[in-house]
Amino acid sequence: MHGARCISKILTSSIAFPFYQRTSKLKTLSSRMPSPPKLAKTTESELSADIIKQLGIPPRMREDPALTKVDSDEFHSIFTPELEALVALFKKYNYELRIAGGAVRDILMSIKPKDVDLATTATPDQMKDMFNKEEVRMINAKGEKHGTITPRINNKENFEVTTLRIDVRTDGRHADVVFTTDWQLDANRRDLTINSMFLGFDGTVYDYFYGYDDVQQRRVVFVGDADVRIKEDYLRILRYFRFYGRISPDANAHDKATLAAIKANGSGLARISGERIWAELQKIVIGNFGRELMLEMHSCGLTEYCGLPAQPNLTEFNRLCSDLAQFEPPHSPILYMIGMLHSTEDAMKLHERLKLSAYERDLALFITQQRQRVDSEYTSLRDYQKLCLQPFAKRDFVEQLLKYANKLELYNQLKSWQTPVFPINGNTLKSHGLAGKKMGMVLSELRLLWADSDFKLTADELLEKVPTIVELMKLESPPGSPNKKKRPL
Repeated sequence: MHGARCISKILTSSIAFPFYQRTSKLKTLSSRMPSPPKLAKTTESELSADIIKQLGIPPRMREDPALTKVDSDEFHSIFTPELEALVALFKKYNYELRIAGGAVRDILMSIKPKDVDLATTATPDQMKDMFNKEEVRMINAKGEKHGTITPRINNKENFEVTTLRIDVRTDGRHADVVFTTDWQLDANRRDLTINSMFLGFDGTVYDYFYGYDDVQQRRVVFVGDADVRIKEDYLRILRYFRFYGRISPDANAHDKATLAAIKANGSGLARISGERIWAELQKIVIGNFGRELMLEMHSCGLTEYCGLPAQPNLTEFNRLCSDLAQFEPPHSPILYMIGMLHSTEDAMKLHERLKLSAYERDLALFITQQRQRVDSEYTSLRDYQKLCLQPFAKRDFVEQLLKYANKLELYNQLKSWQTPVFPINGNTLKSHGLAGKKMGMVLSELRLLWADSDFKLTADELLEKVPTIVELMKLESPPGSPNKKKRPL
């Protein structure tokens, strides 16, 4: 909340924004950033202006956040015996506990939540004391620095419970926070209105910033000032596009002010780790409106900060998105990203930025290397079978290449092909005096001959061809340097 009521609450709590507090009502979480110098004495009016500047334009805010009640199957589906035991425990110790964020949104959209995150007025220390007294095991101690405690109930189900908090200083990714017991202040720090609601265990929906209306209208907007929300955490740019794909019924119904704020802050993505960017991009590109959202992201000038070329291959990307619709999903996110690349150099730059897995990196390199040979060197099923036998090619890579090239019939034929067992191995060739790199080259040639025989040549028949292959390799190998001195005997 950025309005007068929010500022009044903050001022009456005597918080010296933007860093620390002086009262017992709000508790400070230790910072990962260096502490600023002590604040000079500030008048109430000066502090109000400073807070307004920091928090941005006040959002619309409900007078009464207890908006409605839900009684749906999706709501009742979350009530396991373990959750009911946890709720009873917080009630016993007089701490408020509510469902937060995505689970509330999903329930309101008639979707059964996959995960249930919880928020509470209890501080991490209070939760630890409570769980220790009740002999409840706690796991994942790393979450405590973010205000999150994870109890394991009945040794069966884990719950992440996070203390209400206010972000008082951010660096574009991390924040110093102050704990609070005010649900409205916690809702205000969240990114999107659809993620800022809470749900009581009696079914009461608490909505401060009209997130309920936005869910009903399938509208995706930031809480209050989009520019401020983004500057608090630049990853929210990608989260916006991900949730747009999940929520909106229209591919191109973006809020203009939101897109303007995204364009103005796109360079902030350079400060976000590649792993986090890739985690969001994967969900965007294979989600609803994946093609349209990636094109919009390019229009906003974001692609170059995500490891893609500043001018990605949009023609190829559009062609690929259309063609993949003929193939049975799911499709690997990296396959879509390859469509935006011009070269193997682009593939390596993408890997360097996003820290791709070895599989994703190698597939990107393989397809960018081999796609130009489709319809020229590779025309028949046999060509692709032979490609599968090459040491640099995995069969799955070849199948992905056929999907990429829109070769549906060949793809289905290769998928149904059972690779026969090659009758020769390295030990067989040792008797012919072959070892190391030369052995590998001979094996590759033998595999191709074997494939050309429709995989019918026997081990003996293949071994008969080894001397000829070795002679050809000698003829094709470059002569030694004439200036190279021989080692003395």
